Amino acid sequence: MAHSTPYRIKSITEIHRLMGLAKPQHPLIGLINLAGLQAHESIKVVCFDLYVISLKRNCDKLHYGQQRYDFDEGLMAFMSPGQLLRGEEDGPSQNLEGWMLFIHPDFLWNTILAKKIKQYDFFDYATHEALFLSDKEETLINGIVENIKNEYESNIDKFSQDIIVSHLETLLNYAERFYQRQFITRKKSNHQILDRLETLLSDYFNDDDLISKGLPTVQYISEHLLVSPSYLRGLLKSLTGQSTQQLIHEKLIEKAKEKLSTTDLTVSEIAYELGFEHLQSFSKLFKTKTQLSPLEFRQSFN
Repeated sequence: MAHSTPYRIKSITEIHRLMGLAKPQHPLIGLINLAGLQAHESIKVVCFDLYVISLKRNCDKLHYGQQRYDFDEGLMAFMSPGQLLRGEEDGPSQNLEGWMLFIHPDFLWNTILAKKIKQYDFFDYATHEALFLSDKEETLINGIVENIKNEYESNIDKFSQDIIVSHLETLLNYAERFYQRQFITRKKSNHQILDRLETLLSDYFNDDDLISKGLPTVQYISEHLLVSPSYLRGLLKSLTGQSTQQLIHEKLIEKAKEKLSTTDLTVSEIAYELGFEHLQSFSKLFKTKTQLSPLEFRQSFN
């Protein structure tokens, strides 16, 4: 019977056992070739207690939330511990190629990367926000991964961990660079997200029900744009230099200026209409963004 709840995988040894592979050569880091791999029939949803980096070609469909996505070309994806991976009902594609690199958090213990790895936003990106590599980029990434494999398969000594961690950091830094390239080269789809964000915020702040709804959250925005909060943050930072929260505040201040300059509402009434429970919070934010208090801004029009 198939698992209806996520199957939790805590070690690389368990991954090898489930996939019918030989015992791993290192207990905390391992590379698995996906070609010809057979998935465990009864396990459809997996939760890894590991970092997972994968590069796949000839993928069929994968799920993210309630949506399905087709991948006809190669892609690179990243998962942090605790995330869910859901496969297809009929198992992986017969033509699937690529690899999956598993890193147990304990492997990074007492290294600089242990803390730094949490700063790479792409570990929280959704499946459909994967990194599409050029042939040149893919060759470079495969070379780094092969170096990692060669190192942990050789005789382990006091230098091994530092060398592997150095390779991992290089791989992640290249992924960061390639994502920045992707934000720029996929202009049409990314600018469509910006256009939809502008419309979403305008409609939100023009709604008379702001009093009960309150200010929009980053989660609310990302859900309506069908992107993950982390991907949206990376995209906006790359294209606008601002975070999602900053753009929300920018639209809010724009609406506040409009009300201050074209209506006779008191500052308290404006704050309330814009979803603020406390006048002080509104006044503080307004002054931070404009260098003027709401009253000073209004007086500048008199």
